[in-house]
Amino acid sequence: MGTMKVIAAVLFVLVSSCHYSTGYPLHASCKIKWTWDVACSDVQSAIVDQINKWSGDDCGSGEKCKYKLTGNAENKVTATHTTPKKKYVDDLTFDFTPTGGNSGCQVQGKSTSETWYAILDYSTNYCNLHNLITGAGLDKQPGYVESTSDSVCTQYSSANCEKY
Repeated sequence: MGTMKVIAAVLFVLVSSCHYSTGYPLHASCKIKWTWDVACSDVQSAIVDQINKWSGDDCGSGEKCKYKLTGNAENKVTATHTTPKKKYVDDLTFDFTPTGGNSGCQVQGKSTSETWYAILDYSTNYCNLHNLITGAGLDKQPGYVESTSDSVCTQYSSANCEKY
């Protein structure tokens, strides 16, 4: 039991120092805030439709597949994304808040690696979310703004969501 405590302490120190030296979250994850001048019901439907469209295993050479819708309630969508090559699973959450008298929408999105030891992710968690938004064409909708940073989104500043 003593050995396990030492290993846990060493891992904690390594993970903590990684955060301070990289400026990234302690665990591979990403938080993004989006806004639109579009009703949340339309944004939510577009995201759900895109998740369902990319639910199959036919990935070609990319990551735009293996999404799975796990929940679709009023103002909340949950899903998973499995990476095609390594089969890592990430949990996705979208929380919708109507703005402007229901004519606009703010969405908080989050993707988190289920792999407990994941620290760096080569922007995978960012791309999990970003690819759905662009795939659904939501980046072309009125009032579209995306907001995130390296401090809340692992390796965001080096993201290339078309690399696969």
